[in-house]
Amino acid sequence: MKYKIGIDVGGTFTDFLLAMEDGTTQIYKVLSTPDDPSIATMEGIKEMARDRGISTKEFLRDVTVVVHGTTVTTNAVLTYTGAKTGLLTTNGVRDALEMRRGIREEQYNNRYQNVDPLVERYLRYPVEERLDYKGDVLIPINEDDVHGAADLFLNEGVQAIAICFMNSFANKGHEEVAAKIIREKIPEAYLTVSSTLLPSIRFYDRVSTTVLNSYVGPILRGYLNSLLEKLEVEEYKGVLLIMQSNGGVISPEVAIDNAAVTLLSGPAGGPIAGIAYTSIQGYDDCITMDMGGTSFDTALIKDKTPFVTTVGEINRLRLALPMLNVVTIGAGGGSVGWIDEGGLLRMGPKSAGAKPGPACYDLDGEDPTCTDADLVLGYLDKDYFAGGKMRLNLTKAEKAIKKRIADKLKFDLYEGALGMYNVINVNMAAAVREVSVKQGQDPRDFPLVVAGGAGPNHACMIALELEIPVMIIPRESSIFCAAGMLMSDLKHNFVRSYPTLLKDADVKRFQSLFEDMKAEGLSLLKLENIPEERVEYVYSLDMRYVKQYHEVNVEVTREEVERGNFESMVRKFHPQHNKLYGYSLEEQGTPVELINMRLVCIGKTEKPEFMVADYAGEDPSPAFKKKRRCFLPRQRRFTNVDVFDGFKLHYGNRIEGPAIIEQVNTTTFVTSEYSVLVDKYGSYTMYLKEGEEQVKGRILS
Repeated sequence: MKYKIGIDVGGTFTDFLLAMEDGTTQIYKVLSTPDDPSIATMEGIKEMARDRGISTKEFLRDVTVVVHGTTVTTNAVLTYTGAKTGLLTTNGVRDALEMRRGIREEQYNNRYQNVDPLVERYLRYPVEERLDYKGDVLIPINEDDVHGAADLFLNEGVQAIAICFMNSFANKGHEEVAAKIIREKIPEAYLTVSSTLLPSIRFYDRVSTTVLNSYVGPILRGYLNSLLEKLEVEEYKGVLLIMQSNGGVISPEVAIDNAAVTLLSGPAGGPIAGIAYTSIQGYDDCITMDMGGTSFDTALIKDKTPFVTTVGEINRLRLALPMLNVVTIGAGGGSVGWIDEGGLLRMGPKSAGAKPGPACYDLDGEDPTCTDADLVLGYLDKDYFAGGKMRLNLTKAEKAIKKRIADKLKFDLYEGALGMYNVINVNMAAAVREVSVKQGQDPRDFPLVVAGGAGPNHACMIALELEIPVMIIPRESSIFCAAGMLMSDLKHNFVRSYPTLLKDADVKRFQSLFEDMKAEGLSLLKLENIPEERVEYVYSLDMRYVKQYHEVNVEVTREEVERGNFESMVRKFHPQHNKLYGYSLEEQGTPVELINMRLVCIGKTEKPEFMVADYAGEDPSPAFKKKRRCFLPRQRRFTNVDVFDGFKLHYGNRIEGPAIIEQVNTTTFVTSEYSVLVDKYGSYTMYLKEGEEQVKGRILS
C-alpha cells in the first residue's frame, strides 16, 4: 500500500490527512509544539505507523509524497521573533521601510502608531548608487559603502541581509555587485536580493517584501533542515513539498531561498480543497470558511478560481508576492472571551492556543474560550472530544465563563456562554462579508464550504446571519487545509515590470520578457522532477488607465502574447475594470497603460480521487447514538436533540435539524432551520428546509 500525507501545522493542532492508493483516507490530529513544530509533525507520522503495527521507517518506505503547510514564518512576523536583519539600500531612502507610502492607515486617528519596521534604523545601511527608471546608471555603486555595511553587520551579529536599491527592477547590476561582496564577506548570512525575489516597480512594496523574506528566511531554513534531518533518520526517500501562499507547492530548497512565499501557506490549502469538494457536486463557485483552534480563514472562489492578490499585508507589513485572497481573523475554538473597558463582550483575537488551551482542556488554562462556551451549551460532548482521547472538564469551563464573563455582565452562566457563541459567530460572518461583498459578490449566491475542527459547530449561525441557503461540510473538514495541500500543483510566480502605453509596447521586448520568465519557471520545475508535458503557463498583465494608481490584473492567452495582439488585451481590460470599479473609460478612448507582466508556471501533480459510495436510503437511524441536551440559539431554550455518529452515515441519509453529528475530529451542530443530506462522496450538504427539493435534485441525480 502506497500513501500520500498532507500536513497543516496550526497554532493549536497539527492536522494530517493520510491518503491511500485505493482512494480511502484517514485523519489524524496532534497538539502542535510551537517551540519546534517538527516534533508534532513527526509525532503524527509515528502515530500513523503505530496504527499499522509497523515501525516509522517501514511506514515511510511506502509514503511517496508529503505536502506540508507551515506557520513558522507567519508566527515569526506576528511575534517579531525573526532573524536579526540588515538592509542595504540606496543612499537617501533608507527610511522608506518606516515611512512606507506616507499614508496613515486610520486617517482620523491621531494616536494611531506606525508599525514597527523589521530592521532597526542603524542596520539600514545607505549605499551611494543611483539608477533611473529605465535602468541607466546615474551614480555608479560605491563598493566601499558595501564593505562598510558588511563590517557593521558582522560586528552586530546580523543573521540575514536584504539588498534593495532604487529602480533595480530595471537593472540588477548594482544589486549583483553588492550581493557578491556580501557573499564573500558574510557567507553564512541569509541573503535576499530584490531583483531576484521581486523585480517589479514600486519601491516600498519591493523593499518591504525583500526584508520580510530575509527576516523569516533563517527561521524557515532552520525548521525545514530540522524536519529533513528527522525524516532522514527515519530513512524517508519520498518527495517533500512545501505549501505556498499562492495555492501551489514547491520543493524545500526553493522554499528556503524564497521564504516569504510561505507566510500565508497554511490557509492557502483551503480554497484549493473548496474547489475540489464543490466541483464534484457541480458548483463552479463557493465561499470557504475554516475555523480552527486559533484563527478563522475565509476565501471566495469564482469559476473554480480563487481570487489572487499581489498587494497583501501580514501584521501591517506589505507583502507584494502573489497570494490567495484569504481573509484571516483571530476567531477559533481557543479564542478568549473578555470584557473591554466599555463593558462590551469581545471574543479574540487572543487565543489560549494548545497550551494552556481552553479551561475545559484541564491544562491549567483559566481563560473562558469559544470551546468552553460550546461545551456549556451542549454542542460538544465532554466524554467524546477527539473521539474520547481527551476528556473535557465541564466544571472548569462553567467556572471560567461565570467568573470572567457572566458575573461581570450580570448574566447567568448560560446567557454568558450564549453571548460568547453569538459574538464569535458575528465576527466570522463579518469576515465572510469582507471577502465577498468587497469583491462585488453576494454571499447568498454561493454555497458555503465549512471546515476546521470548530467550523461545523458554528456554520448554521454564520449562514443564517448571511442568509446563505446551502453549506457543504466535507467529511475531512477538520483537516481541510491538509486535504487541499494534496490537491495542489507545483506553482512558481514570476513578474517583470514594463511601464509603457500598451499600444506603444515593443513586441520583441514584450515577448522576450515572457520567454525569460518561462525559461526560469521550466528550469525550476525540472529540478522538482516535473516533465515538460505536465507544465502549464498562465499569462497575465497588470494594466490601468493613464494617470491611475491601481492596476487591474487581466489574464491573456499564449496566442495573444505570441502574436503581440495588444488590441485584444486592451479589450479584455475594460470589462474587468468595470466589474471591479463600476465604470469603464472605453468609450472615452482613454489610453491603457501596462505596468507589470506576470507568468505562473504550473507543474501538474497527481491528485487523490474521491471514492463514490452506494446509495443507502434516507434513514439515518443506524448512525443514531443517543440524545443530548443542547441550546437552540434562535429559540433561546435547551432541548434534547438526536446525536449521530458521522462515520456511520452513508450516501442518501437525511437528518432533520435540530441535531448533532459527531466525528472523532469535529462536531456538526444542525440548527432547527436546516437539514442535512449525505452525498455520494461522504460530505454533508446542509440546507434550509424550504430548499430541500433543489438540493435533492443536485445530490441524488
